[in-house]
This record gives sequence, structure tokens and C-alpha cells, in this order.
Amino acid sequence: MHPFIERGLSGLQSLLPQRALTAAMHRLTRSETPWLKNGLITVIGSAAGVDWTEAASMELDDYPSFNAFFTRPLREGVRKPDADPASLLCPCDGRISESGAIAGQQLLQAKGQLYTLADLLADDPSCAELADGHFWTIYLSPRDYHRVHMPASGNLRRMIYVPGELYSVAPYTVRQVPRLFARNERVVSLFDTEFGPMAVVLVGAMLVASMDTVWAGTITPAAERVISRHDYRPGEVVLERGAEMGRFNMGSTVILLLPKGSAEQFPDLPPGSAVRMGQRLASLKLANTTPR
Repeated sequence: MHPFIERGLSGLQSLLPQRALTAAMHRLTRSETPWLKNGLITVIGSAAGVDWTEAASMELDDYPSFNAFFTRPLREGVRKPDADPASLLCPCDGRISESGAIAGQQLLQAKGQLYTLADLLADDPSCAELADGHFWTIYLSPRDYHRVHMPASGNLRRMIYVPGELYSVAPYTVRQVPRLFARNERVVSLFDTEFGPMAVVLVGAMLVASMDTVWAGTITPAAERVISRHDYRPGEVVLERGAEMGRFNMGSTVILLLPKGSAEQFPDLPPGSAVRMGQRLASLKLANTTPR
């Protein structure tokens, strides 16, 4: 897409009623009117190129709403986590937007676009622990499996809800809107692991009607649009490698953050590379720390 068109489309989003459109999508995708939800599943599923053969069910009647279809579980064995226990697993299906080293506290959003850990994580103390570490940004399109899984086993330390804008996270917007991932609504989950802290950030977007975690249920839309932090006791929420940790009710972006020196042997995954939940993103150094 020509940069002039990208700028125009991105600028238009600032003028749109982002929350009203998203609220309308929330209601529409949860309708259980048979003709409406079946029509949405058939038309949008076909247009997006959803692979029905991967779904646990291929029957329209097994999905009470379009959202139930969108967050559908997969057939047993469709995604097999990398067998090496030292492999860092990809948390979701999608495409790599960017990945690499965190420069101090700066992350690359797209060519010419940077943002900071402090902005992304709402000044959480973990920013110092994650400085100079590693990051992966993964974009989920409407055709992708929309459940997010654990890249490694972890003990939940904290969950942070950060209110914000609802810009689209499509690649053309990411290239044009400065600090987009630090401006959009998001849910940050910080885990303690064998290799140090690990952050999994679910980034909201326009028409992403809500985001869930397995331990707290639906986080967005939030009753109050203020930053909220929830601390968890050691052992209160422990999730194993490959376990489901959350989901998007419509598509968006996952950002995975690891501390310096925690991973090595990174596969060549340039921007635009397709990835699947459970494939190896790196090899972990598992003896650095002990989960608290």
C-alpha cells in the first residue's frame, strides 16, 4: 500500500467513534439469533480464509454465536508444542510484526517507529528487569486461531489493565501511528519463570470487542477505564508451558517480552513470517533463576 494512502487511512481512524464501533461489534458478535450468527460465521469465515478442518467442530449449530466460532478450540493434536522443553513456544498463530533485542527500554514497532517498555507496561517495576531483553510482536488476522498460550511455564506475578485508544493493529496502521502499542488498550500479564520475568501483552484494537484471561475471565470492556493492577500470591495462578492463558474476541496483537540473557538460538523469522502456536521462537537458558 502506498504510504500516502496508509497515512490517510490511519488518520481517518482518529476521527472514527472507536469505542462506539467496538461496542456495536461486541453486541453483534454475541447475538444468538440463528440466521444472523450463521450468516456471520459463513460470510466472514469464508472471506477471512478460516481453515475449518482445524476446528474442534465444523458444525454451525455447535457455535451459539459468532464470537464462539471466532474463539473456537482446535482439534486435538492440531498444534503440537515443540518437543524440546527448553524451547520458548510461540504463544499464538499469526505473523511476526517485529522481533529482536530491546535496546535499553526501547522496542521497535516498525521501521522508524519506536516505543518504550515504560509506556507499554504502564511504568511497572518489571521494566528494569526486562531492559535489554528480547521481544516478539505477533499480529493475529481474522483467519487465525485466537487463543493465546503460555510460551513457557510461569507463576503469575501481576496483571495490569491499561486503558487506551483502539486503533487498528493492521500492518499499515502500525507503520504510521507512533507508539501505537503503547497507546492502545491492553492487558499485561507478568509471570515469574525459571529464566526470570516474562511478560505477555494482549493489545486491543478497533472492533476487538473484549480480551479474556483464564484466571480472571473477561477483562475488557472494563467497568472503569483507569489503570488497574492485580497482584497474585506465589502459587495462586501457575500455568504450564503450552496451556491456554487468554483469548481475543476478534483479532489483535500479542507482545512477548523476556529478560536479557534468557534466550539464544533464534530461528530466522523476519517481519511478515507466518507463525503457529507452539513452534519454537528461541532456546531458553533455564538455570538462571528459580520461580518465586
